[in-house]
Amino acid sequence: MSTLAGSVVAASSNVVSNDASNDGINSVTAVTAADAASALAHFEASLRFETDCADVSSALQRATPGFVLLDVRGPALFAQGHVPGAINLPHGKIVESKLTAFAPGTLFVTYCAGPHCNGATRGAIRLARLGRPVKIMIGGVTGWLDEGFELAVPPRPDTAGSADR
Repeated sequence: MSTLAGSVVAASSNVVSNDASNDGINSVTAVTAADAASALAHFEASLRFETDCADVSSALQRATPGFVLLDVRGPALFAQGHVPGAINLPHGKIVESKLTAFAPGTLFVTYCAGPHCNGATRGAIRLARLGRPVKIMIGGVTGWLDEGFELAVPPRPDTAGSADR
């Protein structure tokens, strides 16, 4: 890839330009979009691997959401606030012995801090390697808060009962 007078020329001969005079070619249009059938297959397949915060929140309102929500961050971050109903199991500690309470076909949904964090992906990889069905909650804690949902924060031992004093 090389830069020529404000344009980036890719090895595939697609030209991406920041120059408005280049006949409508820009970084969005320089690579041709997939045909509709390919786009449909791609986007439908993506939902087999991920879900979003609104769908998780809606499912958690049911008596049986159909999945186990795993916060794969460390215990200290979990204690600062987590999605209500989540279980804390850091991605590096996901091993078969920690999953014995769950039937083999149990769907797990992993999340971490947010789009800047790959912990949910690391947790999903570990679960998949163990043969467990898994999805990622895209957005993580950041997405959860952006959607306007509250985090659960357990009372700290030093403040428990302080309102009664």
